[in-house]
Amino acid sequence: MIKTHRYTLSFFAGLLMLTTMLSSCFGGSSLAMRNGGEVTGSRSSIPLEPTPYGMVEVKRGYLKVGLTENDSLWGLPTTQKDISVDGFWMDQTEVTNSMYRQFVEWVRDSILRERMANPAYGGDETYKIEVDKYGDPVKPHLNWNKPLPWRKPNEDQERALNSVYRTHPIDGTKMLDTRQMNYRYEVFDYEKAALRKYRLDPKERNLNTDFEANDAPVMISKDTAYINDNGDIVRETINRPLSSLYDFLNTYIVPVYPDTTVWVNDFPNANNGTYLKNYFSSPAYNDYPVVGVTWEQAQAFCAWRTEYLLRGMGPEARYIQRYRLPSEVEWEYAARSKEGHTYPWEGAATQDKNGCFFANFKPDRGNYTEDGNLITSRAGQYGANENGLFDMAGNVAEWTNTVFTEAGVQSMADVNPELRYDAAKEDPYFLKRKSVRGGSWKDPLSYIRSAWRTWEYQNQPRSYIGFRCVRSKAATVSASASSKKGK
Repeated sequence: MIKTHRYTLSFFAGLLMLTTMLSSCFGGSSLAMRNGGEVTGSRSSIPLEPTPYGMVEVKRGYLKVGLTENDSLWGLPTTQKDISVDGFWMDQTEVTNSMYRQFVEWVRDSILRERMANPAYGGDETYKIEVDKYGDPVKPHLNWNKPLPWRKPNEDQERALNSVYRTHPIDGTKMLDTRQMNYRYEVFDYEKAALRKYRLDPKERNLNTDFEANDAPVMISKDTAYINDNGDIVRETINRPLSSLYDFLNTYIVPVYPDTTVWVNDFPNANNGTYLKNYFSSPAYNDYPVVGVTWEQAQAFCAWRTEYLLRGMGPEARYIQRYRLPSEVEWEYAARSKEGHTYPWEGAATQDKNGCFFANFKPDRGNYTEDGNLITSRAGQYGANENGLFDMAGNVAEWTNTVFTEAGVQSMADVNPELRYDAAKEDPYFLKRKSVRGGSWKDPLSYIRSAWRTWEYQNQPRSYIGFRCVRSKAATVSASASSKKGK
């Protein structure tokens, strides 16, 4: 299920060669690997991180982000800033229906395994592991090695299998009960826990040791969620005095099934019922980008994808970064490449010499089909940009991790810029806006420019918004860049 790391002698040989090259580039001598009381540094093996499945590497670099020309009726100045971004992995295409359906089916199957082990459905304890092979108790967890009895279930098993489905009261169609498809996950906020003002030891909150530490309680907020007796999801933001590291652990419960009704709600007076019924569920759309997914659902997918990866790994899992949504600036940098193109391709033309379009968008007023598609297109149908990424313009717009503000990048740092805000349920709605990038199949040319900024509310699904994931990379050194610098 999960590919593990492979360590080869050639990698370590290459690492030794790289170390030697960098020593000569910077004019230093090779490290003395000897004892005799000299400090030579603590050495440990370095895991080689393989390219994540379906992702490509976006190398670190520099870019002037933002629109290069005034883009206002009144000629107001546009926002621009010089930034530098570290390297990261990014999905080569937008997350597809088949990828997201795997998430939904995993949630369904986890519910079924819980019920199979429940005495109310026969109590088959082999679906949930609570003791190890020696009979000692372990943290209860589902047994994913035991298949579900889809073909020949007994009476109790059949009741369990049917419990996650419902019958349409009008046409009698058997369908998944989407109300039950909820994913619970927890995220520890490492960055918040690192802030000095939130140190558990009051003495560490003030660097000035000439003054007494402030012992006054520090208030902290955290997100939590639970399901009440009526089966409803209750989401709360708790404010309380800081007492332990658990105050940085946030809990979320998210309904994961896409809102397929976006096809009719986004387009009143249009005959889009076919997409409502088939776009997510039909195999014909397997390789099309998933839509009808909120920012909150995209976050849940990233959390599940991380959990799914780490389950199949050993000790090396601690070196692996989490899947997440890209920051707004990471997305623009990946789309424009280091050259800062207006679009993911070079130049202002939208077609090649053969008349083929470079992206799926609305080329003309009302003529959606001029580029060969009516709505979304199959992921990767158009050519990749210089970073090897497909559909960075058009097809579907994409959620980012960044809260939307009019100031944009001007309010961020110039190295790995990001602006996060985890809106509480009670917050004003304008604080729940998230940056959306890339434009979509329904947008004109000006909206698919890589620097064009727009937004949507974090709980609002759309038929033209999808997403792709990224993963941060461990720090690496470019030998070629260092060689140039050393000359």
